[in-house]
Amino acid sequence: MPRRSQWMADTHPEAFRKLIELQRRMSAGEKLEQFFEMAEMLIRAVEDQVRREYPDAGEREVFLRAAARRIGPELVKKAYGWDPESGSPPPDASSGAEDPP
Repeated sequence: MPRRSQWMADTHPEAFRKLIELQRRMSAGEKLEQFFEMAEMLIRAVEDQVRREYPDAGEREVFLRAAARRIGPELVKKAYGWDPESGSPPPDASSGAEDPP
């Protein structure tokens, strides 16, 4: 039986067994789909946090600030030409960097 990780330490052992049983029954495609759904949920959570911290930020700034939290400000600076730590607003889409998806 797999061991429960620290974040599941408060999960009842029977509930944990059921979870493992359900996961073992999933196809590889279902597991991959679940992974992408969880990744999307985490991205949206970071974007929501950015919106709370920067209520006047537009969608591009939210996208760039969230990206900086995921991949780091240095890579955002190289990829999008904007330093999130500079205090200046990000370049607009007409500057050559692509809009967020």
